[in-house]
Amino acid sequence: MPFSLDALSLLLGGLAFAALLLAGLWGPRAWRAWRRRRVWQQPFPAAWRSILRRRMPMLRRLPVDLQLQLKRHMQVFLAEKPFIGCNGLEVTEEMRVLVAAQACLLILNRQSEYFPNLSQVLLYPSAYWVDKREADGSGVQHERREARSGESWVQGQVILSWPDVLAGAADPTDGQNLVIHEFAHQLDQERGRATGAPFLGHRSRYARWAAVMNGEFQRLRQQLARGEETLLSPYAATEPAEFFAVASEVFFEQPREMAERHAALYGELARYYAVDPLAWA
Repeated sequence: MPFSLDALSLLLGGLAFAALLLAGLWGPRAWRAWRRRRVWQQPFPAAWRSILRRRMPMLRRLPVDLQLQLKRHMQVFLAEKPFIGCNGLEVTEEMRVLVAAQACLLILNRQSEYFPNLSQVLLYPSAYWVDKREADGSGVQHERREARSGESWVQGQVILSWPDVLAGAADPTDGQNLVIHEFAHQLDQERGRATGAPFLGHRSRYARWAAVMNGEFQRLRQQLARGEETLLSPYAATEPAEFFAVASEVFFEQPREMAERHAALYGELARYYAVDPLAWA
């Protein structure tokens, strides 16, 4: 029996509604994927390549496939993340490129949404001051000013001192890299407050992560209490979130030392970051 015009109209209306519903559910994700594919298809700018050659010697250590992957990630990062200069700093192309290159080291070989909570990067011309309120032993609140070179906020901002960004890129072997540190915090904050346990993909991985990270954290505290020299800076012993961020710096910049002195920690970070910086050297 053939459809009547009314029945056909109802059918077409239902299909249109279903299409609109699917577009509402899947549209943003599909649009983002399409836009990123368009970005990847663009040639990597020669000016960016020149900046990396001059300012980021670590790039030469990466295998060719990872270099190409890093550049693609940088293109998306720079297309999606706004940069804001603070205290009179004028953001330049070099600043944006160097931040993006170091941040994207953390997402190589991994399915990533490019730090999805990050809404903007704030750059300062030097270390900056923040006011802090702290309670003493009796509960009395005190205010003090503290100089900082960087922060990562769960609300979606990464704050960086430009001289420290430059210094971190210039020496890829000293275990100190502000951008890696703060963007490790961003990974840790993807699902809330930083705890030192970023999203690992499957709950079965957390038991081993907790055992290794907590064991190494307590070991560092004991070493410092005995006055021993440590590979990780004392700041890593302040709390688990800082331990993860500092360990990430050392993992990328001093892999041989970490693998020799903290094999379990190196192995856990290699599984999480899906790269083996030891092989790059």
